[in-house]
Amino acid sequence: MAEVKPEEMVHHPPMDQLQGFEYCIDSNPSWGEAIGLGFQHYILSLGTAVMIPTMLVPLMGGNDHDKAKVVQTLLFVTGIKTLLQTLFGTRLPTVIGGSYAYVVPVLSIIHDRSLAQIADGHTRFLQTMRATQGALIVSSSIQIILGYSQLWAICSRFFSPLGMVPVVSLVGLGLFERGFPVVASCVEIGLPMLIIFVVLSQYLKHVHVRHVPILERFSLLVCIALLWVYAHILTASGAYHHTALHTQISCRTDRSNLISSALWISIPYPLQWGAPTFNADHAFGMMAAVMVSLIESTGAFKAAARLASATPPPAYVLSRGIGWQVSSCIILASCGVLSIC
Repeated sequence: MAEVKPEEMVHHPPMDQLQGFEYCIDSNPSWGEAIGLGFQHYILSLGTAVMIPTMLVPLMGGNDHDKAKVVQTLLFVTGIKTLLQTLFGTRLPTVIGGSYAYVVPVLSIIHDRSLAQIADGHTRFLQTMRATQGALIVSSSIQIILGYSQLWAICSRFFSPLGMVPVVSLVGLGLFERGFPVVASCVEIGLPMLIIFVVLSQYLKHVHVRHVPILERFSLLVCIALLWVYAHILTASGAYHHTALHTQISCRTDRSNLISSALWISIPYPLQWGAPTFNADHAFGMMAAVMVSLIESTGAFKAAARLASATPPPAYVLSRGIGWQVSSCIILASCGVLSIC
């Protein structure tokens, strides 16, 4: 590993706390509030963890049980990688979740002729998962080399806020492409969700309960609770009995089959879908997503440091964060994780 230059070891003063932020990197909420905010972060991660397998697993030939198992695996390893990043990586308040940059390479593996011609759905799912594992393991080695060799530290010196802001913005805009069509498929639930969330978080944010801006800080949890009760009432009252099948799948609360198909306790383990298979075409396609993920993560680290009023992360810290982000990725990819490295 390259030696850290002396000028990079000097203390950088923390940034001024942004207006409207109550907590910074050195302050902690109470235990009760921390648990509530942590659960809200879990709900945010749940959206990505459900959306990616819901889109990919059926194309692989998997059933509802396979989809539930992939969701459980994705959530489990998201927590592990977040702990590693906050304890040993950049040590910034960041959640390491799934990345949509890997969706296109995974889709190319799914449509590979050697896999698509398998007649049995479950066998095709297993073979596709093994091929995806192998491609992720090979491509992750690039990130490990760039991170721990400090080569990415050299590259990150050329990243300015002017370049990082569009990158982070495009990451968020990429979610609109996946999320808004789902909202339109059930507009009677999706549209009220958007309206209530904006009203609570922007126009009722000054409402305090025991000196805590409860509606601003926990607006997502309040919206999800209200809208799920509303959707369940529509389902139980028979509002979707005579609608199209696509509408029932999108709007009813009893058609996803995730809860009924999931095990109460499921701990992912390496090679749970079999030994990974390696293919040069799959690996090179996944390497393109690796470079996109590197830039996304670097921009997210810089943005998290500024929002948390933390010391601007030096180049060697960013490189260390990239290294830790994927040091466990080889092991986790063997568990069959989709789009998290």
